[in-house]
Amino acid sequence: MQRRSNAYHISVLAVLMAIVIIQNIVPFFGYIPLPGLSITTIHVTVILAAVVLGPRDGAIIGGAWGIIAWIRAFVAPTSPLAPIVFTNPLISVIPRILVGLIAGWVFIWFQKRHQKVLGMTLAGVAGALTNTILVLGLIGLLYSHQAAGFYQVNLSKLMPYLLTIVASNGIPEAILAGILTPLIGTPLLRFKK
Repeated sequence: MQRRSNAYHISVLAVLMAIVIIQNIVPFFGYIPLPGLSITTIHVTVILAAVVLGPRDGAIIGGAWGIIAWIRAFVAPTSPLAPIVFTNPLISVIPRILVGLIAGWVFIWFQKRHQKVLGMTLAGVAGALTNTILVLGLIGLLYSHQAAGFYQVNLSKLMPYLLTIVASNGIPEAILAGILTPLIGTPLLRFKK
């Protein structure tokens, strides 16, 4: 039984890792480019890894996403701002690792209280917002002049502008993750048993 459980664990980890790689390579699958920004869908895969396999494996999948985003910033950036900011691992890697950790911890907390579906929904929302808030917050903190120039806003208006992106971009990403995580995670958890 333990071998079967380990095989399931490794299989799901490998499939989710492959999905993250595909989402980073196939256009419009992991990043949907819009003028000035790109909507991310990869966080859903990281959150699912955290819910189904635990925070550690969620962090591994998130770390893979971050490393791929870091490499892409050098060779095939997803936006004109990416080569400036995502070449810094504090922005490209660390927030993505934290997506897996935070989503996994949120799910575990609710699972212990026998609220799996609510836990999956809130893990999805928390994971998505972790990515959006940390990435945009670090861009505003570490690259304020470059970001203000890129977004063509006065430096004093950069933070309100970034908060607008959180609202217009981050909230839809959080809603998407909050809906998809229980829809996909419930059957995966059932199969895990």
